[in-house]
Order: sequence, then structure tokens, then C-alpha cells
Amino acid sequence: MNNLKSIFSINSSSSPFIIAGPCSAESEIQVIKTAKAIEKCKKVKIFRAGIWKPRTSPSSFEGVGKVGLRWLERVKKETQLFTAVEAAIPDHIETCLKYKKAVDIIWIGARTTANPFSVQSIADTLKGVDIPVMIKNPVNPDIGLWSGAVERLMKAGIKQLALIHRGFSPFVKTNMRNIPKWELAIELRSRFPELPIINDPSHISGNKKYIHEIAQKALNLNFNGLMIETHNNPSKALSDAHQQLTPDELIELIKNLKFRKQNSENQEFSDSLEQYREQIDSIDFQLLELLSKRMSIIENIGRYKLENNVTIFQLKRWLDIVKTRKEFGKLLNLDEIFIKKIIQRVHKESIRKQAEIMNNKNIS
Repeated sequence: MNNLKSIFSINSSSSPFIIAGPCSAESEIQVIKTAKAIEKCKKVKIFRAGIWKPRTSPSSFEGVGKVGLRWLERVKKETQLFTAVEAAIPDHIETCLKYKKAVDIIWIGARTTANPFSVQSIADTLKGVDIPVMIKNPVNPDIGLWSGAVERLMKAGIKQLALIHRGFSPFVKTNMRNIPKWELAIELRSRFPELPIINDPSHISGNKKYIHEIAQKALNLNFNGLMIETHNNPSKALSDAHQQLTPDELIELIKNLKFRKQNSENQEFSDSLEQYREQIDSIDFQLLELLSKRMSIIENIGRYKLENNVTIFQLKRWLDIVKTRKEFGKLLNLDEIFIKKIIQRVHKESIRKQAEIMNNKNIS
């Protein structure tokens, strides 16, 4: 277990590490063949396999159940890999703990994370247990649910926790199965900087042709690991066939990924980077000063409108702001969508300030 603790350390020499294995444990032969083939890739430290599968339709394959834990015992006996299993209810937790020779790590799936009652019941069952737990983001982009799940496990006394970023269900159909929303993963990492974060490019992609792109971006963003679904024969998989790699494809993928360092020992690089950061700091503070001045003018406008009984929102003025700022931004080689988002956010705050003045006529 000490070796496993080092893997889960954000400062581990093993980082970034790879978790790989089939979406579902389907047969003993499939599990053992896949695990032995995956072990050849030294970057892979943990073998994952779904024993219980939360599916939308009861007609879908919902996993083999606890018999699969016997197969994972063989994986641990016959390879150097640690094992990870998803658990969705207290009964799953209790079964995993009973088969402690089969399971090293438990992960909480996206559908479970979305339900605080389910997370709390799992946390209660795990009280006093020393086992690593990985927490996937909820299916919907609600950082409060993800953060709350972490807090519930922490309060239960779980010392080894990790985050899994598997993307969020899109409102409209996209090329990928889930939208990454990297900013939410970064925000949660900011809230829990001591916890490793693992990217799941398989669930984000939904199709193996996008896995390299997503995995590389996660590595570029300094994620601590990747969870990649790998099956000895994906075309015959009983679940998520399109997003699973063969062990050979996994090895090839890892060969082609660029594993970047968090820092450089090159002093010239460090000095130059620090100079660039000082420039950014100076510009950021200037931006904040300008925003403060803008909001002061907005307050004056709000009072002036109130005195003259004029509405807050002026459509013609708003359309002109959008048009002229986007045009000017284009001249400065700034992305049009980026400019629009900034303008919208600033305008929203301007409206809020004017509404505050309108609702408080006695404001000085």
C-alpha cells in the first residue's frame, strides 16, 4: 500500500500515471488477458474494471457483479498492477471490503456523485476504512456537487482521495460524448490543491479517435494521471465499445503522448518566465483599476437614469457596444468569442449595479 500511496501523491515521481482496463469485466479470460497485455506498458500502474455498471436501461449489460472480484484477485496475483472498481451503493462498498485481496481502490461514478444522498451513504460506510477513493465529476456541470462529494469523503476520514475529470453531459449533441469544461476541473483543483486529478479521455471522447487529443491536453494542463478504457477485443465489448482501445493501441498512444515537466531546472528559463509573469501581474492590476473606473461611471449613469426615469437596458447602445468591441478586438488579433464573453460579463455587472441603484432610490 505504501507504493500506492506514493502513486497518489501529487509530487510522485510516477506522475503522471496511467489507469487502464475495460469498461466492464465481462469474463475471466477477458480480464486476465487484458491485464497481462496492459502490464507491458510500464506507465500503467492501476487496472480498472467495472463490476457493477449503472446503466440507463435495465436491458443493458449491468455488470457481472461480485464474481468479477475473483477475477481481479487473479490480476493482483499474476501482475504487478493495483486494481480499481466502481462502487455506487453501500452494498458495493461492503462487498469490495470483504474481497480486500481483489480491490485496492474504489471510485465513485458520475451518476453517484450527482446524488448527495448516495455519496453520504457511501461516506458513512467507509468511515474508519483506510482505502483510496477516486471521485468522478457529476454528469451535469455542477462544481458544488463535485466539491460536496469530496468534502463528504474527507469528513468520513478518507485520507487518500483523488479527482477524476470525465467531462459533462452536453445539452446538445457534439462530436464527443461529453464536453470537457476544463475550467471546472481547474477550479476544483484550485479548491483542493493537495488532491491528484486524473483525466478520463475515454468518457469525454466517446470515440477512440479523440482520445489522444484529450489526453494530451490534460497532460499539458498538468493533470496527475489518465484513466483510459482498454479492452482485449473492443469490437466485442458489452459496453462502450467505441471508446475502448486495445492494449497495443494503448501502448502506441502512450508512446505518442508528450509527458511534460511541471518545472524546469534551466535557470535561464525560470528567470525569463518570472519576467513574463511580472508583466502579466502588472497588466492584470491595470485591468482591475480600469474596471473599477468603468463601474464608477456606470453608477453615475444609473443615478442619471433614475433622475430622468429612463430604463436601465438600452438595446441600441448594447448592440453598438458588442459590434464596436468585437471589431476592435479583431484588429488586436483577439478571439471574437473571447471578446463577446468578456463584454457580456462586464455588461451583466453593469446592469446589476444600475438595478441596485434603481431599487434603492435613497442611494447617495
